[in-house]
Amino acid sequence: MDAAEKKRLFECLARLTHALGAAIGSNCEVVLHDFSDPERSIIAIENGHVTGRKVGDPLDVLGFQLLRQLPAGDLINYRTETKNGKILRSSSIFLREESGEIFGAMCVNLDITGFVNAQRLIETIVTPDTAGIQESFEHDVDEVLGIFIKDAIRTTGKEITAMDREDKIAVVAYLETKGAFLIRHSIDRVAGLLNISKYTIYNYLEEVKSRQGIAEEAKR
Repeated sequence: MDAAEKKRLFECLARLTHALGAAIGSNCEVVLHDFSDPERSIIAIENGHVTGRKVGDPLDVLGFQLLRQLPAGDLINYRTETKNGKILRSSSIFLREESGEIFGAMCVNLDITGFVNAQRLIETIVTPDTAGIQESFEHDVDEVLGIFIKDAIRTTGKEITAMDREDKIAVVAYLETKGAFLIRHSIDRVAGLLNISKYTIYNYLEEVKSRQGIAEEAKR
């Protein structure tokens, strides 16, 4: 591409630079670089307040690096940060000779600081301080008991018809630790489900408490 063609291209892209910046909004800086003069590479800029730059300013650190290490393609949606702490989502579209050599670039720097701060605020609100507590807010005590029983059965890894005595004791122990037997008529319901008598449930509860006592003694 000869000098006249490059001049016409830069003139066209300068108009596009201002149009894009105006269309997207004041938080979006659009910059046009001419790499033939890296110390004064910016030839057009819209919303320069985002990074504090103006026409006649030089390439940034990345720009000078690119003069020596040519990228294989454009750089799209990478994160950058200004000296005063603004967080930007940046993209650089390069102008190339047929040989692949870069002679310019149009860069878009979108200030996403407000969005990042909002995301952090939202995370502090929606992330609980204590993990691992489940609460499903049922409207019926039978639903609460049903969930307890379902979870208790799941811990055994077996169907009720395949449970032996130890499995049933494990179910009773689980329900006891969850407070399920504080619900009225829960023992009758569990007994019927496990196909044992409610007196067997009482015996299992006694056995659970006895085992817990032995375990506590062993820790001492």
